[in-house]
Order: sequence, then C-alpha cells, then structure tokens
Amino acid sequence: MAQTAAGTADDTSAPNTPPADRRPSAARAPGDGILTGRAKRLALTGLFLSMAVSMLSMTVVGTSMPIIIADLRGDQAAFTWVITATMLASAISTPIWGKLADLTSKKVLLQLSLIVFTLGSALAGMAQDPGMLIAFRVLQGIGAGGLGALGQIVLAEIISPRERGKYMGIMGAIMAVSTVGGPLLGGAITDSIGWRWNFYVAAPIALIAIVVLQQTLHLVTEKRKVKIDYLGAALISTGFASLLIWVTLGGTQFDWWSWQTLLMAGGGAVLLAIAVFVELRVEEPLLPMHLFANRTFTMAVIASIAVGLAMFGTSVFLGQYMQLARGKTPTESGLLTIPMMAGLLLTSTLVGQLISRFGKWKRYMVAGSFILLAGLVMMGQLRYDTSLWYVGVSMFVLGAGVGMCMQNLVLVVQNTVSPHQIGVASSSVTFFRTIGGTAGMSAMGAVLSHQIVNYISDGLSALAKSDPAALAGAEALKGGAIPKIAELTAPIREVVESAYGHGIGNVFLVASPVALVAIIAIMLIPNIPLGTKSASQQRAELAREASSAEHGAAATR
Repeated sequence: MAQTAAGTADDTSAPNTPPADRRPSAARAPGDGILTGRAKRLALTGLFLSMAVSMLSMTVVGTSMPIIIADLRGDQAAFTWVITATMLASAISTPIWGKLADLTSKKVLLQLSLIVFTLGSALAGMAQDPGMLIAFRVLQGIGAGGLGALGQIVLAEIISPRERGKYMGIMGAIMAVSTVGGPLLGGAITDSIGWRWNFYVAAPIALIAIVVLQQTLHLVTEKRKVKIDYLGAALISTGFASLLIWVTLGGTQFDWWSWQTLLMAGGGAVLLAIAVFVELRVEEPLLPMHLFANRTFTMAVIASIAVGLAMFGTSVFLGQYMQLARGKTPTESGLLTIPMMAGLLLTSTLVGQLISRFGKWKRYMVAGSFILLAGLVMMGQLRYDTSLWYVGVSMFVLGAGVGMCMQNLVLVVQNTVSPHQIGVASSSVTFFRTIGGTAGMSAMGAVLSHQIVNYISDGLSALAKSDPAALAGAEALKGGAIPKIAELTAPIREVVESAYGHGIGNVFLVASPVALVAIIAIMLIPNIPLGTKSASQQRAELAREASSAEHGAAATR
C-alpha cells in the first residue's frame, strides 16, 4: 500500500527499491507500514528513549526547585508558575501535536519535539531570574507536549490494543524509574556542581533517541492536506491560560471578588465558549467536539483530569514537603520519594501485563481509583513531624492508584476510536490530564501560599510572645519568599517547617474529592473488549475494503 491512496511511507524509496519482502526487517517496515519482529523492537527502543528524555528532564529539577527559586529570588507564586508554565505549554501544544500526527509524518514530529524540548531545557539552565526561567520552561513544555502525545500515538500505530496494555505498563515503568532516578540525579548534581547542570543532563540521550528513531521508525503517512486550526488553538490556549492565571493569583494579588476575577475568569470562560463554537464548524478542529459523543472518551477525559491533579500535584509538593517541612537536602528528598514511584512502577507494570494476558481492564482501573482516593486522604494527614514510615506508606498507596489508572485511560480511548483519529483522541486525553494537573497545581499552590503566610505569621507572633530575641533572622521570611532552611535559626526554622508541613498536608486533603470524580467516571466507562489489531493494521484493512468496493463497483458498470 506504499503508493496507494491510503498513504506513503515516511521514507520514500527510489523507483528500483526491492519489494518489501526482500528488505532487511530491521531497516524497513513492510509496504503497508506494519512493523514486525526486530524492526518493531528497535522502533520501540527509540520510542522509549524519547519518553525517558522527557521524563528525566522534567523530574531531574523537581527536588532542586526550592533551591533554584531561592537562588533566583522568587516567591511561592514563582515556584508554582515555573512548574505551571511548563505544564500549561505542554497541555496547549499536546492537541496540536496530536492533530498533526493524524495529518503528517509521526516520526518527523517526534524528532522535532525532541529538538524543541532539548533546546528549551538548555536555555532554562541559563536563566538569571524567575521570569527567564518561566519563559524557557514554556519552550520546554511545548516539546514535552509532543513527546507525551506522540509516544502514545506511535505505540498505538504499531501495537494492538490487546497487546498494548503490556507496553503501556512499560511506559508507566519508564515514567516511574525516571521519576525516581531524576530527583536522585538532580539532587546529586545540585549538591555537587550546581542546579544549572540539571537542565543539560538529558541532551545526550535526546541525540541518541533522534538517531535511533531515524534508523528504525518507518511508518505510513496518510496523504491528507494539513490544515491547522489556528483560531481554535489561540482561543483554547488563551482561555485556559486566563483561568489558570486567575487561580494562581486570586486571593493573594487581588481579592477573589474583584474586577480582575471578572476579567480573567469571565474572559476565560467566554473564550472557551467561543472555542467550542469554532471547533464545531472548522474542517479540521483541534479538539473535535463529536468525540464527546463517545462515552468512553468523555468519561476517560473526566477521570484523566483527576488523575493528572494527583500525579502532578504530588510530584511538585512532595519536594517542597521534604525540603521545607523536613529540612532534607535535594538528594535526601529524592530518596525519600522513592515509595511513591515504587507504587507507580509496580502497579503500572503488573496491571499492564495482566491486561495483555487476560484482556480485562475495568476491574483494575476501578480498584486503582479507590486506591487513589485512599492515598490522597492519607497524604492529607501530613505534618512536619509525621513519621517518615507513614509518609512512605502514603506515597506508595498514592503511586499505586496513579499507576493503575493513568496510561490505561489512554488505552481504552484508543480502543474505541477510528484509526484515523488515534492521534487527536490520544492527545486530547493527555491534554485534559495535563490541564487537570496544571489547574490543580495552580489551585493547590494558591491555597498553600495563602496558608503558609498565615501559619508563619501566627508562628512568629507566638514566638514573639514567648521569646522575642528568637525573632532574629525573621526578615528572610518577608514578602512570601521561599527561604533557605539551612540558613535560618532554630526557632525560626521550626516555625517555617511547621507551616509548610501543615499547609502541604492540607492541600492534599483539599484535593482528595477529585478522586471521587475519577471513581464515578471510570465506573461509567463501557467495558468494551480490547481489539487485536494495531492502528496501521486497521487502516490497511480499511484500505483493502475500500479498494475491493471500488473494484466491485467498476465490475458492475
């Protein structure tokens, strides 16, 4: 089918290229773009390398972020927005990458996203203030959006839904290993040669991934005219950005009931309403509204929002908890977060294997949503003096819940949509998961910032009454700036640790109701059996059926 109406290979061959069955399997996909045997394994290696680059670069700075923001003289709002800006850019760019994947070469897009991500990471390492860091993290987020969406799209292209559960588990395992190894590596780099090198560490892996993908990933690209929904992209990105900025700044920079709220929240809602109107009418919508008529897609989107909040919020605020509430170094902070990643690694791998073996998925996801709720409630009990054993068990439970749900939500959506819409459907689920995480992080950050100020103020007032002399050094806490714990005197340090311990525990408890939403949404997803054909196989079958129908119609004339 290499030269049929259905599509052409990513790497066009010369006219005298030998037939597909005489080409080396590692060098070429068959004419219909279906990878098998060694060719498939090598392509998967490049795919997983690209995922490892994304995850490593995103997590390597996690435990170092308090030190980074302190060195750049940022406050809690800057801390939140350094993370939020990356996730927002990732979320907004994700459906664009996904739409392009349905229209053009998936391999070229994957390589391009690697280049953009690596460039953004390198520039972030040169930042001199929080504003510069946020700007370069936006560029990093654009590349991350491509890597997150395209990895799952390419996997669907070459692996059937039934077999895909196993590989989704591997993707979850890569995420878990990177999330464990990243903070450990980042902590070690920060403690030894400085935090800026954290942003450069993944560049060699990115270069290797680009070369491996070029040599091994040979797919079919459909001949479709590329039409980008620029208006929809602008409306969706501006609308969500307005709402997220409002959530982040509301209650601190301005009152919740104010003209700023009316402008940001009201304006954002109006822009999103207009975006829906536009998406219903454009030829190639960025987010096709008809997908929401598919109950599996709609419920998976709702559940993904909740899972995203748990995953991203936890990864961000755990680093703060360990360093600002427990006084740990970045390296120690990375080591102490291993239980959460162990839970995610164990459950994502095990459940992926079970899904591929038995073809059953719903029981594991429903169980995972209940475990997610339990983990959030347990994390909500954290304080600065909570036993580290309890903290570890709580993290493990929460990680297990995330691991059982996260990747499998994409799997069940891919199983129910047309092979021609795998890209946009997969990226849409990832988009809403990231938006959920970003919005949740912004809200959690706003709540934490407000509570930290109050708890520290109360603590200092109590300290002034009991021991006025102990207030020496309290000026470091003015303006809401994130302090360097090691530089504080013992009495002030205890006030700060208590404030962050109590505040971070509270934000997890506030976030726990979203797990109830995930439970309901997952239970409402139809229990459709997993298919046994990859997206490329489905398209090849549809092309053969169309060709047969054309020949049949011609024969009857």
